[in-house]
Amino acid sequence: MTEINMISNIRHPNLVQLIGCCIEGNNRVLVYEYMENNSLATSLLGSKGKHIAMDWSTRAAICLGTATGIAFLHEEVEPPIVHRDIKASNILLDGNLQPKIGDFGLAKLFPDNVTHVTTQVAGTVGYLAPEYALLGQLTKKADVYSFGVLILEIISARSSSKAAFGEDLLVLVEWVWKLRKEERLMDLVDAELFEYPEDEVMRFIKVALFCTQAAAQQRPTMKQVLEMLSKNVNLNEKALTEPTVYRSWTSQWLASSTNETSSSQKNKGKKLVYPPVSFSQLDRDQEVTEMLPR
Repeated sequence: MTEINMISNIRHPNLVQLIGCCIEGNNRVLVYEYMENNSLATSLLGSKGKHIAMDWSTRAAICLGTATGIAFLHEEVEPPIVHRDIKASNILLDGNLQPKIGDFGLAKLFPDNVTHVTTQVAGTVGYLAPEYALLGQLTKKADVYSFGVLILEIISARSSSKAAFGEDLLVLVEWVWKLRKEERLMDLVDAELFEYPEDEVMRFIKVALFCTQAAAQQRPTMKQVLEMLSKNVNLNEKALTEPTVYRSWTSQWLASSTNETSSSQKNKGKKLVYPPVSFSQLDRDQEVTEMLPR
């Protein structure tokens, strides 16, 4: 019923349209428009039998379309909607490989400028923003974090929830940060991409890193993300702070740390975030005022 109430009257080219529903006894059925090419998880990250070759222009369009859909949910729907489960399996592809966001089952209506705190965190490990997974603090920036992970998956054709990298078994976001420190970011790019504009791909990777910063306040809004992806802007890497990822052991560490301080909420924030850097430090080829924080 939550999903039905949220999306029955919402229409957008990058959101899957709900056709109908059935509630009979214990049966709950939602009928959506048919998406010929399944999901990103199947067509790009799945087995070779269902794999679809995608050039860079197709992948870039999927990133932009998905960002447009999330920005619509955050900025234009009233009240705003936080999806809470942005991931490859919820980005569906039509016959032209245009992306549409599906599965609003975990979505939450969200009064603007409010932080929701919950003890029942919903979402998918590998995409969860740390402040949401660990502290139950839900804002629109949780979707921004998940979208940043999704960009890295689209560029690399590697699943954040399945793959581990290097001897330390790093998750995707950690591995990309390691590549950045070693000045090897282009090693992230899928080997199947033979021709692509290196500057644009590099910009997309940096945008993903801005989205996955540890401190939620350091992440851009989805409107800003869309601007950064769609326009030729230079992003100042000095403004980046290291990402944080959620692991099951982290929650155990957090539980023990709360017993060691009387001001637990304040200390939790200190443990999770890095020194703040103003988002206005971004350098641009052209002035993009919408990208600056209000």
